Amino acid sequence: MASREVKATIAIDHPAHEVYAFYRDMTHFPLFLGDVMAVEAVDPDRYRWTIQGPLGSEIHWIIDILEARPDTLLRYGTETTEGLRAIWTTNFEPVDRGTGVRVTQSLHMPFEPLSGVLLTLIGKSPQGEVEANLRRLKELLETGKVTTLAHAVPGKFGAR
Repeated sequence: MASREVKATIAIDHPAHEVYAFYRDMTHFPLFLGDVMAVEAVDPDRYRWTIQGPLGSEIHWIIDILEARPDTLLRYGTETTEGLRAIWTTNFEPVDRGTGVRVTQSLHMPFEPLSGVLLTLIGKSPQGEVEANLRRLKELLETGKVTTLAHAVPGKFGAR
């Protein structure tokens, strides 16, 4: 199984402890992640995500917190499943105006690079998704509204 890694960074005009606290509560994720429709806490370190997949299908993942360092790092990933494993590492660090948020997403997929090409063809470019999700997080925390519609389920954040 091959691995694909994407990275994106954004600065958010809020202190690190506020950004981390919001992000650490994964029930907030549907507010800014483009295809995550619901998140339920199973326990403090496990969450059940409902993702809208191709053709309106629903995909359910159990996400485990793998490492948490308050105000600086959150690493989480899908439970080991046949063929696909995703791990996200999010770093939070003070910058001139607020907090720098850096996300590294590691996708472990079968048949790479073919699977990466297929994701892009169905509009699921991992790089584009990570960047758009960070832009939505910034908008939500700074303005209370989401206006970035790229890489989101049609109609989730407003009219297309």
